Amino acid sequence: MTTAIQTPTQTPPRPARDTAALPDPTAMFRLDGRVAVVTGASSGIGAHFARVLSAAGARVVLTARREEPLRLLSEELPGSLPVVCDVTRADQREQLVRTVAEQLGPIDVLVNNAGLSEVVPAERQSPESFDAIVSVNLSAVFALSSVIGAGMLERGRGSIVNVASVYGMVGSGSLPQAAYAASKGGVVNLTRDLAAQWAHRGVRVNSLCPGWFWSEMTADMLENDKGRSWVERRTPMRRAGELYELDGALLFLAGDASSYVTGSAIPVDGGYLSI
Repeated sequence: MTTAIQTPTQTPPRPARDTAALPDPTAMFRLDGRVAVVTGASSGIGAHFARVLSAAGARVVLTARREEPLRLLSEELPGSLPVVCDVTRADQREQLVRTVAEQLGPIDVLVNNAGLSEVVPAERQSPESFDAIVSVNLSAVFALSSVIGAGMLERGRGSIVNVASVYGMVGSGSLPQAAYAASKGGVVNLTRDLAAQWAHRGVRVNSLCPGWFWSEMTADMLENDKGRSWVERRTPMRRAGELYELDGALLFLAGDASSYVTGSAIPVDGGYLSI
């Protein structure tokens, strides 16, 4: 007896789309009318990110511990709101959320950028120093994501961008900073877990992992010949990045361009992780 071979039913091809009728693809990177919170916004990458989000149309909430830099940056960015906040303190995190709700409304985007580092051999780093760095770089990221994420979950939409580091994906080697590497590695995997928990409820969580960039935090390393040479030897592009080279990744993750992306760790590193 011959057995008939059944072939799977083929899915009919989708009809061709009229590309002339498609919306402007660059609009997916716009954040017009959305409220975006940036922590660590008083200087460096945080201040730069605040400017980028504002230029993309967001109403930006500037938060950090230093009041005067926030005030000056707020004068530069139309519609922005400066709020002094120590992200390691629960009372100040809660006050931040209340202030934003009262003055700007629901939060659409959270950029967890505040961070600390200390370059010191592990055997000489104190437990107090380790705990302080982990408190800012990791514990506060969870706590603020939790309190702001709760509001996003209620509305069924929102994007959280956690600023990690290439040292959240590899060890720092001859530049010893165990607490920083441990905390940023924690941020990368915290991002994955929050993303997995919240994806079906409309909230996306991703991490941005910069390599070496010119900023206030890296000035001591990059402004001397020895440190800059060290970075250049280890980076395939043979240079540190300029802050504007993070802009595309930030806007991609913050807005609708990444509507089907969550749980990702996106390195922007000049090839640092490729070798």
